Amino acid sequence: MDAPESSRHADPEAAAAEGADAASRSLRQIAWQRFRRDRVGMAGGVVVLLLILVALFAPLLASWFGDPPNEFHQDLIDPLTGGVLRDPDGPSTELDPWGGISSEHLLGVEPVNGRDLFSRIVYGARTSLLVATVATLVCVVIGTGLGVVAGYFGGWVDVLISRAMDIFLAFPLLLFAIALVGVIPDGAFGLSGNNLRIGVLVFIIGFFNWPYIGRIVRGQTLTLKEREFVEASRSLGAGSAHIVFREILPNLVTPVLVYSTLLIPTNILFEAALSFLGVGINPPMATWGGMLDNALRFYTTSPHFVIIPGLAIFVTVLAFNLFGDGLRDAFDPRSSD
Repeated sequence: MDAPESSRHADPEAAAAEGADAASRSLRQIAWQRFRRDRVGMAGGVVVLLLILVALFAPLLASWFGDPPNEFHQDLIDPLTGGVLRDPDGPSTELDPWGGISSEHLLGVEPVNGRDLFSRIVYGARTSLLVATVATLVCVVIGTGLGVVAGYFGGWVDVLISRAMDIFLAFPLLLFAIALVGVIPDGAFGLSGNNLRIGVLVFIIGFFNWPYIGRIVRGQTLTLKEREFVEASRSLGAGSAHIVFREILPNLVTPVLVYSTLLIPTNILFEAALSFLGVGINPPMATWGGMLDNALRFYTTSPHFVIIPGLAIFVTVLAFNLFGDGLRDAFDPRSSD
């Protein structure tokens, strides 16, 4: 019974080398090794990377595999019902249950106007990721800054910022967004049209959602400022600015990064909900929520028009959530290596 134990310690040099190798690896290397073993998280990361590439190269993909997103194809549409014809060149008015899917239109076309659905999906990815990413960046900047200040300085500063967080968290954000976006003028702040609406959406999402990340950063800062390395810096005469920027903020990168990947899908859903309600991005700009809004009238004759944008939202949100969960587990110090 003692043979396995003795064999385990038969080569102390190998054991020491293995321990030295583990100690020499940085947190980033350890986290990457953990993340690579998480197949679900890796799959989510691959999908997220593909979505980013689709958004960046949307014009190129649309020119290769479809038509411009706002180009109408009325010859494919039945003028009476608005449905997609099975045989546009023939005398029959029978509708195509597959929505005109062909080599020219990989995902078919929209009812009524005949716009290429593939092109609008890839352009919709650009719109959703742009709004969600920029809004998340605003949340991160505001939430991290105020969370560090509240956690580090404490006292009346902490009380003031914490009460502000409670007020923002209690704010009816969806109703406020509907009211504000619905009454904005055609031009303001040097912007107009959908550019102005995108700016307003980013402001609403970023400015009112920062308390979620602010609370996390505040809690982490309260813990970090009592750690030995912070006390050592303070004993050596380091000022508050040095401690915050050189000691605390670098240790907040991991939780902020992980939470950001979980916040982006929430912002995607928020933008899609506003566009679905008709108070988000105005047509003809492609958005997944706006496509679902238009599809509700044709879900019986053209179900693909509902399924495809809905599936795009589902896959995007799921991929970001799986990717964020994988990052959280990879950077968890309690995880076994």
